[in-house]
Amino acid sequence: MTSTPGFARDHDVRLYQGAQELFPALVEAMDAALSDIQFETYIFDFTGEGSRVGEALVRAAQRGVRTHLVVDGVGTGPLPAPWAERLNTAGVQWRIYSPLGRLGLLLPSRWRRLHRKLCVVDGRVLFCGGINVLDDFHDPNHGALDAPRFDFAVRATGSLVVQASDAMEQLWWRMQAVRDVRKRRLPEALQALRAASAQHHAEQQVPQPGGAQVRAALVLRDNVRNRTRIEKTYLRAIGAARHEVIIANAYFMPGRKLRKALLMAARRGVRVRLLLQGRYEYFMQYHAARPVYGSLLEAGVEIHEYAPSFLHAKVAVVDALGDRPWATVGSSNLDPLSLLLAREANVVVEDAAFARDLRLRLVHAMQHAGHRMDPARYAGRPLRQRVLDRLAFGLMRLALWITGNRY
Repeated sequence: MTSTPGFARDHDVRLYQGAQELFPALVEAMDAALSDIQFETYIFDFTGEGSRVGEALVRAAQRGVRTHLVVDGVGTGPLPAPWAERLNTAGVQWRIYSPLGRLGLLLPSRWRRLHRKLCVVDGRVLFCGGINVLDDFHDPNHGALDAPRFDFAVRATGSLVVQASDAMEQLWWRMQAVRDVRKRRLPEALQALRAASAQHHAEQQVPQPGGAQVRAALVLRDNVRNRTRIEKTYLRAIGAARHEVIIANAYFMPGRKLRKALLMAARRGVRVRLLLQGRYEYFMQYHAARPVYGSLLEAGVEIHEYAPSFLHAKVAVVDALGDRPWATVGSSNLDPLSLLLAREANVVVEDAAFARDLRLRLVHAMQHAGHRMDPARYAGRPLRQRVLDRLAFGLMRLALWITGNRY
């Protein structure tokens, strides 16, 4: 299998399923921080277990740790006043990425969101995945959940930590420069743009390999230099698959290239299984995905819909039981919002033990919590549903046309 650019064999990578597994490890790392915490998330919800992460940030800032927090202006919006006051009092420096303003999402430029979920502690430990700061049993729009949200993240050490830290630092200073320009503080803005974070890098130390031997890489997507890296990473892995492809994705609407790669893999005998959202969450994401199912089902691709709770995972495993295992865990959906507009981050791992662990969890979910879609039943779905599916699909394509993107 062709490796992702940037791979190195100096990592230790641990898999976490759900906030119930992730948050204790995240809080432990932040409580042990000595100098620096960088944190980015799409949603920061302080309900339930989410408050534990907020409290850890407060504790770190109070003992003098430089603490930077960036939340998305759509996913999070304005922070609750009591928490904003607590963060300010403790010394946590926080920013809202691309606040909506008066016109909100009517401006296409506001569709470019900060969707990645990253945390770097002391330049040595990275947390990355699809898990927001959000209690597993709580949904901001739907309230209490009967079963935990299905999602994944990783904790990693090694050389990819520096890459993540650099990307987060650059975004922080760009946001600071924009803030200074809006306040007509041009000298401060120029200083912020020049701040290739000399002080930050002077304090950071390159993580030492030690006994870590896992091959891994960080793959970013942005709207400047890394527009297609995540999509190309998926295409390489699927194109090289020999035996099996398993993808779990919350909002699945692959473009022409990804659909073709999945179809070709299925036709050459690779077992392709998709674990997708089975519960209705949002009109566009639910209905716009379904028109692409037909050709996949005809080619023999298995589609399993997850029903116990909301599926929020953005993970994949290729040939986990073979001699060239490949896996990815991150924030990127396989839909146009993630692959064309948002800032995203995935960790890619080439390691047998890691790939088999993730595969085991996905297969268990398909067998015990998923419902396999029947091609005949899909083809015979009610007219009303087919109309809604086509309407949503058309609206999605119109939105892409407005942004000037082809997918």
